[in-house]
Amino acid sequence: MKESDITIRVHTDENHVPEHIEWKAQDGDEQGVGKAMLLSFWDAQDLNTLRIDLWTKEMTTDEMKAFFHQNILTLADTFERATNEDKMAAQMRDFADYFAEHMLPDLKK
Repeated sequence: MKESDITIRVHTDENHVPEHIEWKAQDGDEQGVGKAMLLSFWDAQDLNTLRIDLWTKEMTTDEMKAFFHQNILTLADTFERATNEDKMAAQMRDFADYFAEHMLPDLKK
């Protein structure tokens, strides 16, 4: 069995507010810097989602809106692949369109 590490390094200020988020994946030597991250784990024992949601001071409200829009679309794609629930995935995408219409009026479709 193969193992791979993904490292996330968060630099914070004196008040523990993220200032800089870096990540690095062992496979392929991929790395990057981000202004925000959403990380979720499924706890099968407690049937609960464990989350880490972080964003830096420099993340603008407009960037956060776009970030959430893209995450909603990604969740719909992942949900469809994992469950074959194409109708519900389509409804999630419809909500993403609604979200974009109200939160990102300048977004080109």
